[in-house]
Amino acid sequence: MSSSKVKASAKIKKHQTLGTDVYEMWIENKAIADNAKVGQFVALYCRDGSRLLPRPISICEINKATHSIRLVYRVFGAGTQEVSCYVEGELIDVLGPLGNGFDLKDNQVSVIMGGGIGIPPLLELCKQLKGEKHIFLGYRDTLFLADEFEQYGKVYVATEDGNVGHKGNVMTLLKEQNLKIDQLYACGPKGMLKAIQDYALNNTIPAQLSVEEKMACGIGACLGCICETKDETMKNKRVCKEGPVFLAEEVAL
Repeated sequence: MSSSKVKASAKIKKHQTLGTDVYEMWIENKAIADNAKVGQFVALYCRDGSRLLPRPISICEINKATHSIRLVYRVFGAGTQEVSCYVEGELIDVLGPLGNGFDLKDNQVSVIMGGGIGIPPLLELCKQLKGEKHIFLGYRDTLFLADEFEQYGKVYVATEDGNVGHKGNVMTLLKEQNLKIDQLYACGPKGMLKAIQDYALNNTIPAQLSVEEKMACGIGACLGCICETKDETMKNKRVCKEGPVFLAEEVAL
């Protein structure tokens, strides 16, 4: 985890919907934005004192010039429902940046794969990563952010209902392309990551997987987001601290 994390108030510069139950929020705090790295996350605190645990949300974009970061999240519980009610100009308490992010391997043929709310942290990755990029985005139905990826590489879209793009999942779509891959990056639900992990290991492709787990404290103290690994010296690792990004050969999904 970054040793430069801070807990501070951040000003909400922009807050709006991107799709059904999906929101984007730009928040301004110099210390957090200046230290944020690709693949990290922050924890947002609710106003309601009964909800003591912060809500972890991945960093979608980093703008160091304006001391701001962009968060894209889905409302799925009382905490994120409350966050969605904040308006521009208000202050929100934030802890971050947290976790270990992606290790960028430039000037290679890279495949970037995201599913659902695992898509947002891959936008900053695509912005910063140099080289040929093939970007696979999987949605249940409604798309968000897909058009923003197009300026960074070739975008392939899969939807469960086939309403847009390929009908099915990103793994099937990837296999159809017959690409030569030097490096793979992925973030999404565990089932998707497991399929990507198997594909990467079976084809000897270096892969970095950003794992999604329920979190409590966000700083590694509560051991609430344990992920089993293949490391005999440290069998269980904390997604919020040693992760959320792990090597494909490191984590047991």
